[in-house]
Amino acid sequence: MTLAEAPPNTAGLISDAQRAEYEENGYLCLPDFVGQEWLDELNAVTAEFVEASRSETSSGVEFDLEPSHTAEAPRLRRLNYPVDRHPTYARFTFEGPPAQLAAALLGGPVRYHHSKLNFKWSGGGAEVKWHQDIQFWPHTDFTPLTIGVYLSDVDADMAPMGVVPRSHRGPLYDQYGADGSWAGAINDADVAGLDLDRVVYLSGPAGSVTVHNCCMIHGSLPNTSPRPRPLLLQTYSAIDSYPVAQVGLNSILDSHGGRICGGEASQMLTVHGRRMHGAPDFSDTGPPTIFGSQHQGDGYM
Repeated sequence: MTLAEAPPNTAGLISDAQRAEYEENGYLCLPDFVGQEWLDELNAVTAEFVEASRSETSSGVEFDLEPSHTAEAPRLRRLNYPVDRHPTYARFTFEGPPAQLAAALLGGPVRYHHSKLNFKWSGGGAEVKWHQDIQFWPHTDFTPLTIGVYLSDVDADMAPMGVVPRSHRGPLYDQYGADGSWAGAINDADVAGLDLDRVVYLSGPAGSVTVHNCCMIHGSLPNTSPRPRPLLLQTYSAIDSYPVAQVGLNSILDSHGGRICGGEASQMLTVHGRRMHGAPDFSDTGPPTIFGSQHQGDGYM
């Protein structure tokens, strides 16, 4: 059995009420969802990467560093592609609680999209402006969700993730700047029209999990506390949901992008409510001709 085929155990993970709450509000916050054994393992591996970052002087493929990062005082914004960096991250993502929770919420096997580890360093770790995820990596539907795991205790002073409940049912905002360049955030004029009095900040002890739908408006303030706020994030979709090629980040996924957790790919997909059985993935074999496909085995030349 391969890593991606490991069956997610969803029995008793969440209640029907929690599943309905996610569908209605677009988010969940589940305290103490990840056990201490996993946390110890993840934190030990994460500490190794923080140590390794000391030798880096600028952001690159592996690390996104704050401008004030130094060897003496590391300040990380992100570890990119963690599932490609260490087998512990991969095992957690494909066999552990996040994959199981995604399968429980989406009702069956799920398709992994990407992962990242955001650090939100202490003493002013970067703000994340209000935004929606789906514009970064459009899919054929809106089932994608992101599951975040707090690797340490997170209280209100540490800039926990904030969400606008039920905003996943509303408009999909333009996230380009006034000059036409990609800004990755909702513009100020649209933000002014949001009811930010409804924002819920998702704090909790180490091991707490956040879940938000791909259309959810969310963000976080700078972390002005003396403690960093590492948040390990994994994104999954329903098995019949596919990323739209050549748009946003969909062309630069990690080596596991598209892996199935809890089943096998069937090439079934749904677009505009119409279900179809797509052709196989020919990326490894090269495209056949329609003649070869239609006449294989009958001696046609």
